[in-house]
Amino acid sequence: MEKTFIDILGWAGTILYLIAYGLISAKKVEGDSWWYQGLNIIAGTFLIINTFYLRAYPSAGLNIAWVGIAFVTLGRKVWMNASHD
Repeated sequence: MEKTFIDILGWAGTILYLIAYGLISAKKVEGDSWWYQGLNIIAGTFLIINTFYLRAYPSAGLNIAWVGIAFVTLGRKVWMNASHD
């Protein structure tokens, strides 16, 4: 049961990454948008859990970096908006 749940998280993360990539490629969202970065954070978190469980540490490292970039991007967006108010 646990492995099935972890597999579902992995596939859900993969699908969310692909949706985010499709949206950005189709110019439906901006690179610093909450939608795009939010999808990256959720997808990356799901895949971090999956890859740690599978002991695929290089993939886990990549996803940790991806989630970190998304948080930095959104943080910068919040900071820039706050400084313009």
